[in-house]
Amino acid sequence: MEQLSFFAEAGQSKGLPKELLEYRPELFNQTVSDYLLQKFITEAPWKQTVQKMYDKEVITPRLSAWFGDPGTDYSATGKVSNPNPWTPELLMIKEKVEPIAGVKFNSVLLNYYRDGNDSVAWHSDRESVLGKNPIIASVSFGQVRSFDIRNKADHSEKYSVKLEHGSFLLMKGGLQENWEHRIAKSSNPMKARVNLTFRVVI
Repeated sequence: MEQLSFFAEAGQSKGLPKELLEYRPELFNQTVSDYLLQKFITEAPWKQTVQKMYDKEVITPRLSAWFGDPGTDYSATGKVSNPNPWTPELLMIKEKVEPIAGVKFNSVLLNYYRDGNDSVAWHSDRESVLGKNPIIASVSFGQVRSFDIRNKADHSEKYSVKLEHGSFLLMKGGLQENWEHRIAKSSNPMKARVNLTFRVVI
């Protein structure tokens, strides 16, 4: 198994705004991260959703799965509803990230990027069910991918974080209000990546 490719091009832009993003590599060690990556890939109830963009329905270029407390319905966004029940692995990760985030999360969205063709376009997580200035905890397993952010008012103001195997990223402050983020497609060969974003659905 070629583990080293997971850690290629790690790092982040200089001047990353700490009031918006907090990054920690290796929140989970490689052994645990390898196990969780394969566990999620093989056992999560993955679905490919359809979203409306510019009056057209498009298939999202990634797979998703929604887990959470009973009643944390995410259907107001048109994405996912009726969450799957928490698994022991997800609860373990949740218990690890909550003290860092200072938040008790009630749901988590899993995204599975199968290769470099899978991506998520520029967007903000501003759904009304998340409230104003939501705190979102992101955990990544697998292939290093670049998490890009840009200022909505000035696209020249942008930063990038290389999300490593087992890493943690906290999105906070006015990030969703004033910034957009994405995981871009890549022409380079990319292995599988699973990302978890823990949220509080109101």
